[in-house]
Amino acid sequence: MSAAAPETAPRTTRPLPRAGALLRRLLWWCVLTLTGGVERRGALPPGGCVVVANHTSHADTAALLATLDARHAPLIGAAADYWFASPWRRRICGRLAAGFPVRRTGGGLGDLLERTAELRAGRAVVLFPEGTRGADGGRLGTFHRGALLLAREAGVPVVPVGIAGTGRLLPKHGRLRPALVRVRVGAPLDPSAEPEEARAAVAALHARTVVEPLRDSAVRRRVAALVARRSLLPAAFVWACAEALSWPLMPELLLGVVCVAVPRSALRVSLAALAGSVAGGLLALHLAAAGAELPAPLTTDRMRSEARVTLERDGARAVHAQPWNGVPFKVYAAEAGRAGTETGAWLLHSTAARGARTLGVGAAFGLLGFLLHRLRRLYGVYLVLLCGGFAVGLGLIVRGWA
Repeated sequence: MSAAAPETAPRTTRPLPRAGALLRRLLWWCVLTLTGGVERRGALPPGGCVVVANHTSHADTAALLATLDARHAPLIGAAADYWFASPWRRRICGRLAAGFPVRRTGGGLGDLLERTAELRAGRAVVLFPEGTRGADGGRLGTFHRGALLLAREAGVPVVPVGIAGTGRLLPKHGRLRPALVRVRVGAPLDPSAEPEEARAAVAALHARTVVEPLRDSAVRRRVAALVARRSLLPAAFVWACAEALSWPLMPELLLGVVCVAVPRSALRVSLAALAGSVAGGLLALHLAAAGAELPAPLTTDRMRSEARVTLERDGARAVHAQPWNGVPFKVYAAEAGRAGTETGAWLLHSTAARGARTLGVGAAFGLLGFLLHRLRRLYGVYLVLLCGGFAVGLGLIVRGWA
């Protein structure tokens, strides 16, 4: 498809569409954050420039839109025979990716040169000089001269960019899967640069980005090692069981430690904690029914009174209020035993109540760990904040029920 005819009004007199660029950047930053994270190193120079990058995935466009400065209002060169072959693709490419058509079978250079005025006005034009997606982690293909000719015509620099992670995020002919995406912006090249010079700069940036290790926390690595040995699942079960009997620290604290460190472990650790909580609640029920009184630190008479009154009124259903009112589960379990609550009813309702809270909290912490994966070097700071916030919150709850 041929490119649109040039506009008659001088483009240099029009303000750059930064608002749309900012919205696109926010959109794709959110999308990539939810799919594993995105980070950028380096920045574009002031004024217009031609950005050249390696190309292994359709996600490369999203990565660049999410990281390049909105003040440059980036335009993305897209294959006319694919992205502009149907009305819906044309709308998606134009509105969500600020794309413009570039023919691959003759006439492509003319399509590029139509962007000269926009480059001189300060925009960034993003091109993938390989012309098509290559193999992830493989050798870069030959760079076509169109991007460099455009830069020479407009008198703007060529900026090499290396992208890593998109090939794993959205492989060619593959499915979307979580991955951290990294973008590294290199030093500008003179408009007179040759294709091989630009290709070498992009290849070096890509290689450097791929091998660069993600900074990590030693504490997080130790927690991850425990999860890998599966020794944390019995610990989660015992912790939750003990909390349902007497232990004052809720298993949600353990979930906050583990699920943020290793988000993929969130479900199995949460299930282990849920199983321990339900088992401990049953044991506490029968011990209280037999007349045993276990220590219950950080509880108050008012908590026990609230649990007793609601159990007398609602039976085992009263435990559904526990995840939200601040009364510890062990208080409900003990008072349910003293009230002679039927075991089957207690098992049913306590499992539902504890399941909603434990699995919900585990999922929330797992999502937090997933979103903050690229900041895992700050895991030690997170632990300090988590424990401090937990201590303050627990103190306020106990004080409120005093």
